Amino acid sequence: MYSNSGAAAAASCPLEICAKFGRFRLKKKRVWFAFVAAFILIVITFFAACDAEPRKTDAELGLSPEQAFGRRVYDARCAECHYAYSTRNLRGPSLAGLFKRPYMKNGMPANDERVSDIILIGRAKMPGFQQKLTPQQMEALMAYLHTL
Repeated sequence: MYSNSGAAAAASCPLEICAKFGRFRLKKKRVWFAFVAAFILIVITFFAACDAEPRKTDAELGLSPEQAFGRRVYDARCAECHYAYSTRNLRGPSLAGLFKRPYMKNGMPANDERVSDIILIGRAKMPGFQQKLTPQQMEALMAYLHTL
């Protein structure tokens, strides 16, 4: 009969070393994966924070009372779809620098008459606000849009 001492013990020793080495490699892979995942999460968080539009007060923006009222109208009715100070688009085009350009992104002239028409009647995906804004709110909103 065969005995379990000597050669059998020597044969089992490399297997134990391989098993321990394999566990070490597995732990090393887990640590590396955790490091890479944490790095990717940090990068995503950093870029997501860059999208946040900083909120300045009316005083910091130098808004008159009418423009400040227009800003509140904008926040209630427009901010859901349009950025005010970022050049990036949200659901609709950015309104940053709206009256500083001769034409809007849709090719229409950037003047009070055209912008008012779009706000009141609507265009493409944008609903009209004729039944939702009072004349005072509309004037204040236009005054605010001129500050962008």
